[in-house]
Amino acid sequence: MKIAIVGGGTRCRRLLDLVERHSFSEISPKIVAVADKKNDAPGLVKARENGLFVTNDYNDFFDRDDIDLIMELTGDQDIYNDILKKKKKTVRAVAHWIINFLHEISVALNSGVLDKQRLKEQRARCDVIMNVAINENVMVIAPDYRILDINKNLLKKTGLTRDQAVGRYCYEVSHHLNVPCSGEKHPCPLPQALKSQKPSRTTHIHTDKDNNELFFAVSCFPVFEDIEVIGVVEISRDITRDVNMQKLMMQQDRLASIGRLAAGVAHEINNPMTTILTSVMLMQEDTDPNDPKYQELKTVVDETLRCSKIVTSLLDFARQMKPAKKLSNPMDVIVECIVLTKKQAEFNDVSIVESISEDLPLTNIDGDKIQQALINLTLNAIEATGPGGKVTLSAKFVPNNETFEITVCDSGTGISDENMDKIFDPFFTTKENGTGLGLAITLGIIEQHGGTIDVKSKLGQGTSFTIRLPLDQGNKDVHSS
Repeated sequence: MKIAIVGGGTRCRRLLDLVERHSFSEISPKIVAVADKKNDAPGLVKARENGLFVTNDYNDFFDRDDIDLIMELTGDQDIYNDILKKKKKTVRAVAHWIINFLHEISVALNSGVLDKQRLKEQRARCDVIMNVAINENVMVIAPDYRILDINKNLLKKTGLTRDQAVGRYCYEVSHHLNVPCSGEKHPCPLPQALKSQKPSRTTHIHTDKDNNELFFAVSCFPVFEDIEVIGVVEISRDITRDVNMQKLMMQQDRLASIGRLAAGVAHEINNPMTTILTSVMLMQEDTDPNDPKYQELKTVVDETLRCSKIVTSLLDFARQMKPAKKLSNPMDVIVECIVLTKKQAEFNDVSIVESISEDLPLTNIDGDKIQQALINLTLNAIEATGPGGKVTLSAKFVPNNETFEITVCDSGTGISDENMDKIFDPFFTTKENGTGLGLAITLGIIEQHGGTIDVKSKLGQGTSFTIRLPLDQGNKDVHSS
């Protein structure tokens, strides 16, 4: 019996080895041809080494007269149907699932476990491991990236049934891609696991519908048959919360260290700066305004006042005292922020627009600190916006999350990707006269209230900062209004 194989994967390679080694008593099978789209498919490589006919197109088989049986090992039902339609009437065809079934029976017979109840129990144990014991996303994947099995947890997330997922490519189901995962954000651990025959781990970075980064730990564990790796078990887990927590802890440690340094420096500088400023102002009072030295003294006064402002910012940053919360109306805080920044906006020919929901419930906040944070964001937005532009302050209550969302959005220059990760770092600034402490202080205030702050920006299209504060209507450690 002369056999042609469609699908030169691992199963084809094993079949070639079996025909080479085994002595058949009833039949004399001989594999004469192998087809696979991939030139590096293991079965195709083995067939080429053995001097067999190889091709990338199984249609080449249909004109040959030396083929009695075509075995379809791709796992693709459409290919099997196409073979049935095009083959000669004298040629038989066998689908992959029949071969798998016969193989399982053979294994069961050889091991003496052809027992329906025991096989059922083994499958049940496998289901428990896949769907209960491992509360993660699990797939069993063949070397050609096709899914052999998938657990309920991942099926629920993809919206597929098991029949719809099995047989498809893993990257198609999990990433909606047409080619295997690659690149800095989506490295694929499967090839490494197959090559090294050891577990391979990596991290994938995805984005949600709001363009926020989600981090997934992806691990591939090789599955062996004898000494050959026949696939991998891939387990992926969402570690976004862990990564964000680690970033937050690193940020807090860094801020605490810089805060202690800043406090020491500020206290050391403050006294001599006060002396210098007082002395120069007294000299200026004794100098005729028309005297050239008067202007020079004025420059010294202005620069000393700027240094004093930096020292004050350092002290504000270093203190980071626990907020003094009291029951407040967030609307009042936002409106007061608009009043205090409106003149600066008018001076820059920038309009301030407000969009505040009227159903904001009262909550326990330190109104002065939240106002300071909003003023910092609003002044930054005004400075980043050109004449004729606008800054929008909006606020709403999100009942599902029990949070307030306050957004400061501008139509300004935007923030580059290069600078996005640095904007909350102390002393980082792109302004000529900036201290680089405004956003660091703002972040500290929001975190002290148990909130978060997110940034979205595109160069030339503006920036939006969204503060999310938890609703807090308790009375613990809170002053009454």
